[in-house]
Amino acid sequence: MPPAARENGALADAAMLQTRLRRPVAAGFSYASAEVGGQLIFCVVSFYLLKFYTDVYGISAVAAGSILLFARCIDAVDAPVWGIIFDKTKSRWGKSRPWFLRLCVPFAISGVLTFTTFPLRYREKIIYAAATYVICSVLYTGINTPVTAILASLTSDTRERVRLTSFRMFGSKLGVLFVNLTLLAMVGLFGHGNLRMGFSRVMLFYACGSICLFLIAFRNLEEKVQETTHRLTVKESLLSLRGNIPWWITFISSFAFWIAFTARIVTAPYFFQYVLHRENWISIANSMDVISLGSIALMPWFYRFMHKQTVWAAGLTGCVFGQLLLFVGLVQSSFLWVMAGWSFGFLCSGVAMAMPFSILSDCVDYGEWKHGIRAAGFLSAVGAAFCLKAGSGIGGALPAWIMSAYHYVPDVAQSTEALKGIDLGCVWLPAIAYALAIVPVLFYRRYEQMEAKIQDELSIRRITDSMTQTCKE
Repeated sequence: MPPAARENGALADAAMLQTRLRRPVAAGFSYASAEVGGQLIFCVVSFYLLKFYTDVYGISAVAAGSILLFARCIDAVDAPVWGIIFDKTKSRWGKSRPWFLRLCVPFAISGVLTFTTFPLRYREKIIYAAATYVICSVLYTGINTPVTAILASLTSDTRERVRLTSFRMFGSKLGVLFVNLTLLAMVGLFGHGNLRMGFSRVMLFYACGSICLFLIAFRNLEEKVQETTHRLTVKESLLSLRGNIPWWITFISSFAFWIAFTARIVTAPYFFQYVLHRENWISIANSMDVISLGSIALMPWFYRFMHKQTVWAAGLTGCVFGQLLLFVGLVQSSFLWVMAGWSFGFLCSGVAMAMPFSILSDCVDYGEWKHGIRAAGFLSAVGAAFCLKAGSGIGGALPAWIMSAYHYVPDVAQSTEALKGIDLGCVWLPAIAYALAIVPVLFYRRYEQMEAKIQDELSIRRITDSMTQTCKE
């Protein structure tokens, strides 16, 4: 029997107590709008900030890489702090939803400032770049973590969570596609040849769109799953990590995935410009991330016939294979093979990226089942936002350091040694990190098989607690 059918068929009477979506399609589009809002700004940061620092703002590759890593060190602190704040939140709108309203404007402004430049001395440039990027990064953690955490509150049905994750990933990829297709053209159009002015004006345009989309998510999403009635203490939030093996599996795999994915995309402009001599393909290459929608769209179908662990591991394995095809294309001097590997890697990354976001909600349920603590904010902040940000920081810093070590010089024909450094950052670093991400996933099957039992017992526990509270009143 397929896993989904088996899991949802167990203890049917208790399963009927699960909280499900009232308007699944509307909820899906509203959930996706929050992801698009975040990508309008953070996609530019993830894909183009390193190139902006080195080739537009005039910061060295090693300094730029250090700035990216420094911001990620800050995330080691801010992600769990945000998670604790979210778990202490109590409002008429729920725990996660009010933060869309509170943070959308500050986050949008920080994105504009990150790409706004001033005629400063070199040291002051580095300080300004680090400060604006850190602020933008911290606020992104603050507004993106509720996008993940709210999933556990929208529905307790694991199939609906997978569908909502598919909607979210559709929003993510469409946001990435829009940015990659429009950014460089709009920078040239709005800047009239002045790249610094162009980036600043385009980011202002994206920021307005981001605010509107987060307000749509705030208005339409509804937190329905019963949450804890008291504000969690720091000790309780930390306790939710103890013995939560599925969360640790997700954390380790996601961390390695984001190192690989980021290293690939931040080196793409250098790879296509200097290695392939096809600078006009840079926007097209990163826009091909939209191909991942193919595998994301099939996720609910995959889940009907296969274990989540199988789908997850297969996606990561496909990412490794895509990198190997990329290498074959370089050896054969075949642009066709290069693009085949580039495209296949993006296709498989859709599932590899999306599955952990869905599984984190199950990890929240596991923590509640094991310890009686539902720390959705903390587990999501560290398990999703920290992994994305820290992994992205390391994935951005390592290629920059490698390129610097191999003597990369901006805007000149690169030496053979420098080209080798770009190849290492774009081909082999991602391949190794993707392969490492597969290892923890191999241990997830046992916990996946417990999901039906956990959901049924939690449903009964919540009804019992509700009835007890009613009797006391």
